[in-house]
Amino acid sequence: MNIGQAAKASGVSAKMIRYYEQTGLIPKADRRDSGYRDYSPGDVNMLRFIRRARDLGFAVTEINELLNLWRDRSRHSADVKRIAQSHIFELQDRIKGLNQMVDTLQGLVSCCAGDDRPDCPIIADLEEPSSGSALPAPASVGIGRLRHRP
Repeated sequence: MNIGQAAKASGVSAKMIRYYEQTGLIPKADRRDSGYRDYSPGDVNMLRFIRRARDLGFAVTEINELLNLWRDRSRHSADVKRIAQSHIFELQDRIKGLNQMVDTLQGLVSCCAGDDRPDCPIIADLEEPSSGSALPAPASVGIGRLRHRP
């Protein structure tokens, strides 16, 4: 099947399939005589695996490890569990950081009159250097990773 069909069947965009090939996450597809990529049912299954792992928030490096374990029928489930447990800890840290952001913003919003006056504690806090903020600065939570959805 061509890349469009593989994308539709796997739920991974053609752009991401090309990216995964370029980075070596998946092997380069076979080519037809016409030069078009040709994907097998096994390739689509691998793309579905990647899509599910991305949906669970695994990083590409973690997915690469999981793919290697998936292909290795003599793997130890302890190795898979270790990767998943590490990812859980990372997600919990990110959730903690997001909750700190919510708490900070809720505190600022509750201090703001929200009227016609120009004085605003939200603006005042944003213009302060991080260390000078009246409210605690949230921990870094990797917002860029939270936004990426192939």
